[in-house]
Amino acid sequence: MTIDREVSDSDFPSGTRPIHVPGSNSSRDEQGNPVSSKLYVGNLSFNSTEADLKELFSQHGTVESVAVITDRETGRARGFAFVEMSEASAAQDAIRALDGNEFGGRNIKVNEAQDRRGGGGGGGGGRY
Repeated sequence: MTIDREVSDSDFPSGTRPIHVPGSNSSRDEQGNPVSSKLYVGNLSFNSTEADLKELFSQHGTVESVAVITDRETGRARGFAFVEMSEASAAQDAIRALDGNEFGGRNIKVNEAQDRRGGGGGGGGGRY
């Protein structure tokens, strides 16, 4: 169905209202897939800080959060981070501008963060 005009409350039966479906107006890529505002940043220098990344990414929009991932045992940076932008369009701008560019002496990888996949962990069980 194609709508050629703005939809108004008068388009719905008396006593009913349209509902908002979460994510229904989110940004989409060229293939129509939803675009996230959370980015994966890889191949970082181990000296990169959250402040460094916030400064870099803020050139492309408002940065909501930065998380440099560290090793649990040593506390040392593991060479990757997650940056969340306020808008998906800002995230896409950052990907286009920064992916493959030099930062901290290394060519960084910037792309849309993937949802965590379940699995892994847990051990086999005992033998009988």
